[in-house]
Amino acid sequence: MWTLQDAKNRFSSVVEAALAGVPQEVSRRGRPAVVVLSVEEYHRLLSGAQGNRGSFADHLMAFPGDGLERAEVVPRDVGF
Repeated sequence: MWTLQDAKNRFSSVVEAALAGVPQEVSRRGRPAVVVLSVEEYHRLLSGAQGNRGSFADHLMAFPGDGLERAEVVPRDVGF
């Protein structure tokens, strides 16, 4: 993992390693911040994520709500 300062100073090395197929992690203030990867790898990940995703309506319709027990709620009296 590269520190942000090291990644800035040796950006060409970071890019070369990413192009060689090894994603490069960069930390900022001691915490992982970003990953530099090749555009081919990025597009592969993106197309895989989009291919497995259905519509939001399909997601809602797949909810297993049949036979779901619901709590009996009685409204409380409110005085004005």
